Amino acid sequence: MNRRTRKKKKKKKLRVFGCLFLILFLIAGGYAVYLSIKLANASFLAQEDLERGRKSELREQPVDPKKDNFSVLFIGVDARPGEKKSRSDALILASFNKDEKSIKMVSIPRDSRVEIPGHNLDKITHAHAFGGKDLTVQTVENLLNIPVDYYVELNFKAFINIVDALGGVEVNSDREFTEQDSKGRKNAIHIKKGVQTLNGEEALAYVRMRKKDPLGDIGRGKRQQEVIKAIIKKSSSLSAITKYDDIIDSLGKNLTTNFSIGNVLALQKYSGSISSIESLTIDGHDNPINGTYYYQLEEDSLEKVSTELREHLEYNAMLSSNLDQ
Repeated sequence: MNRRTRKKKKKKKLRVFGCLFLILFLIAGGYAVYLSIKLANASFLAQEDLERGRKSELREQPVDPKKDNFSVLFIGVDARPGEKKSRSDALILASFNKDEKSIKMVSIPRDSRVEIPGHNLDKITHAHAFGGKDLTVQTVENLLNIPVDYYVELNFKAFINIVDALGGVEVNSDREFTEQDSKGRKNAIHIKKGVQTLNGEEALAYVRMRKKDPLGDIGRGKRQQEVIKAIIKKSSSLSAITKYDDIIDSLGKNLTTNFSIGNVLALQKYSGSISSIESLTIDGHDNPINGTYYYQLEEDSLEKVSTELREHLEYNAMLSSNLDQ
């Protein structure tokens, strides 16, 4: 009798546990469906193809993030309300390798003196003012000699909203400094030295500061990559799930991309690589010309980074295969 009683109690506990698990699963599933619908709507509002179409001119065929290696150019723009033309304040190129499930990332200093198609040598930041995201993508392709398959363009408001929705991001600043805020108020933001959690406005100041960094654009590029990694890492954590609602709400009006909802979901397989994104750096030096400041990229360093990205994308192998056919 005691054994039967114990078995009944055990079965009852299992049924109760099973019911609770099912309820939690249904709630989570329902929330996932709700978020998927919101993300699809936000993606529809934010989706904007490049003038070239869905395929880079350096590709024989369009790439599919589900099964191909691909690259993404992140474009941060300093767009003021009502402005039709704006410069890019941040340019970060990321490459994704499907077999290794690895990610490499390189920042391109905004004042880099490069060849802008149709505009000769100029600062790369001006490519966006001359021809928006289309000319920016084309300029980066020419500079790095690799296809830029996708782009994500966001303004300062989107950046601030995303960081705030996540409850801030953790950084490790190697110096203390003050910087202006997004409204242009000088010394409004104070960044301490060491590990700290920054809100949206503080994170924006952290990635924009350049003049107080002895490394200039290189130092700023490293901080930009640090914050992007921190955003990706935090947004992939379980604690961030309940914040996706607010994040998605901030996307539609402040972000454009040629990613489809299917492309976005395909990025899930790279979640394990988030904590080990490899950072690349293009070395250079200050090069003032006729009173205008430029950052001159070192040819050897540029070629080295270009080769590493091409190998990571297996782009050379793909070209050889197409030539053999």
